[in-house]
Amino acid sequence: MTSHEIDYKIYGEEMQFVEIELDPQEAVVAEAGSFMMMENDIKMDTIFGDGSGQTKGVLGKLFSAGKRLLTGESLFMTAFLNNGKGKKKVSFASPYPGKIIAIDLTHFNGKFICQKDAFLCAAKGVSVGIEFSKKLGRGLFGGEGFIMQKLEGDGMAFMHAGGTIAKKELQAGETLKVDTGCIVGFSQTINYDIEFIGGIKNTVFGGEGLFFASLQGPGTVYIQSLPFSRLAGRIVASLPRGGSSKGEGSLLGGIGDLLDGDNRF
Repeated sequence: MTSHEIDYKIYGEEMQFVEIELDPQEAVVAEAGSFMMMENDIKMDTIFGDGSGQTKGVLGKLFSAGKRLLTGESLFMTAFLNNGKGKKKVSFASPYPGKIIAIDLTHFNGKFICQKDAFLCAAKGVSVGIEFSKKLGRGLFGGEGFIMQKLEGDGMAFMHAGGTIAKKELQAGETLKVDTGCIVGFSQTINYDIEFIGGIKNTVFGGEGLFFASLQGPGTVYIQSLPFSRLAGRIVASLPRGGSSKGEGSLLGGIGDLLDGDNRF
C-alpha cells in the first residue's frame, strides 16, 4: 500500500467527530479548520498540494495546489504525524450537524468522487484532486458546480455530509434522480448527468429548481438530507429584517412585521 494504514472510531450522533489512531510515523492529512484535538508527540505540518506526497518537483506541487484552488479550497493542507514511540490519537470534527462517512478506497478500485466541500480528512498518501465533468451542461446547471473532488489511493478517507445519510447501491442500468445539492459522493462507475425537470408549472411554481441530477448504476451513491446550502438559506431567511424581531412565540408573528412598518414594498 502507498497510503498509511490508520485505525479510527467515529463518535457522536448529530455533531460527530472521528478519532484516528496513528502508529509511529503514520500520518493523516486534513482540510484547514477540521482539527479538534490531538495527543502529545503528534507533529503538525502545513503541506503544499493535495496531501498525497507523490508529486515531484516545484511544478508538480504547483499543479497539485492549483487543482485544489479550482475547487475553492485552500492551497495548503495540514499533516499530522506521530513522532512518538507508541500509538497516538488525533481527532477531527464535523463543521455542522450531520454524519461522517468512512470510505475505504480499496473497495472502490482506488477512486471515489465527492462534492467539493465533503472531504474532511484522509490517510497520508491519498490524493485529493478535482474531477472535471465531460459535459458542459453539468457545469452550467449542476447547482453545486461542475467541478467535484476525487479521492484517489488505497487508504481510508472521511467525508462529512449534512442531516441523515442514505446509502444506495444501484444495479446496472438502475437510475436515481436526486437534487444536485443532496449528492455527497459516488463511486467512479456511476454515470452522472443533469436533467431539466420540464413542465411550465414545475418550472414556475415547483420551488425545487429547474434541474436535478440523474445517477445511473452500477455503483454506490451517498445522499445527504440537509445540504449546507439549504441550511444556510433557511438561516438567512429567518433573520429579522431592519433589526426587528418578534420571536418564534410572538402572537402577531409576520402580521406584526407588516403593522410596524418594517416591511417596505
